[in-house]
Amino acid sequence: MDTYRRVFVESWTAPLLSRPNPLRRSGFDMDLLVERIEREAQDVVSLTLRAPAGDRLPQWSPGSHLDLILPSGRQRQYSLCGDPGDRTGYRIAVRRIAAGGGGSIEVHERVRAGDHVRVRGPRNAFSLVDAPSYLFIAAGIGITPILPMVTAAGARGRLVYLGRTRASMPFLNELPADAEIRPDDEYGVPDVAALMARAEPGAAVYVCGPPPVLAAAQECMFTLNPTGSLHAERFSAAPVVGGRDFDLTLARTGKTLRVGADETALAAIRRELPDAVYSCQQGFCGTCKTRVLSGAVDHRDRLLPDSQRHDQMLTCVSRAVGDSLVLDL
Repeated sequence: MDTYRRVFVESWTAPLLSRPNPLRRSGFDMDLLVERIEREAQDVVSLTLRAPAGDRLPQWSPGSHLDLILPSGRQRQYSLCGDPGDRTGYRIAVRRIAAGGGGSIEVHERVRAGDHVRVRGPRNAFSLVDAPSYLFIAAGIGITPILPMVTAAGARGRLVYLGRTRASMPFLNELPADAEIRPDDEYGVPDVAALMARAEPGAAVYVCGPPPVLAAAQECMFTLNPTGSLHAERFSAAPVVGGRDFDLTLARTGKTLRVGADETALAAIRRELPDAVYSCQQGFCGTCKTRVLSGAVDHRDRLLPDSQRHDQMLTCVSRAVGDSLVLDL
C-alpha cells in the first residue's frame, strides 16, 4: 500500500459530491539548506530544511506541501510533517519507491545533509476545516499530512494509522497516546467501512493513503455519516475515465504518437521524451503545462485560467476533443 506517489487532493463533502477545487497558491521560491536527513522507517527518510542565513521561513498550516526541485530538474511534492509553529525549519518525509518516477530514489541516493535545494511553497490544497470532531485515517506514508492535523485537532480528533508492518510506518513515536496503530501483519487487511463507522455525526473525516483505501472511504462515507464531510488525498494518479484514442504530434520532432483511451497524454509523451517534466499527475501543480499548436483540448485540470485554455494544456490529465492534437514539444 506504500508504493504510491503523492500527487493530488480530492475532497468530497456531504451531502453533495462536488468537483474538487483545490486552493492553489504560488507560495515562495526559496533556496534552502538540507540541515539533516534521518531514517524514520523502512525506506523512509525525513529531510529538515532551513534557510541558509537562519531566517524565519514562511508560515504554513496543517495539510500544506512543498514543491521540491531536485538536482536532476525533477519536481515532486511532499507534505510538511513538522510543527507549523516552528518557523526555523521545514520537515518533509520521502518513501523510496523503486518502481516510481525516480524522484524518491534521487532523494534517497543523491541528496545529502549540507546540500542546497530549491523549493516552492508552502501551498495548501488539503486544509483542515473547522468541525466538531475529526476522524483521521492515515495509511503508510499518508501519515505525513495527517500528523500536524492530529496535533491541531487535539481532543476533537481520533487517529487510526494503517500500514504493512510497524517497521514500515514512520513517526510512530510522535503519535498521540490514544492513536490506534493497525499494521496488516498484526490485524489483517483493514475494514475501511468499519473504521469509518467510528466517526461521530457531523465529523470531518480525513483519509490519506493508496487508492483502495480512498475508494472504500468514498463508497461508504455518506451512508454512514450523511452529515459529515470527507477529505481525501491521493498517492497515485486516478485512472483515465471516458477517454478515447487520439493522435498526438510533437511539433519539434515531427513525431506522431498514439494516445490510448486508457492512458494520459503525458504517458505517451514520456515514451518518446523520457525526460519530459511532470510532478502531480492530477492537473494541480502545472509542471507539465504545454503549449497547444493545433486541435481542441478536453481540459480536465483544476489549474488553468480561461485565458490560457485556448493554447495551453496540462498533459497529465487533459486530452483531445477530436482525433488529434499538435503540441510545442
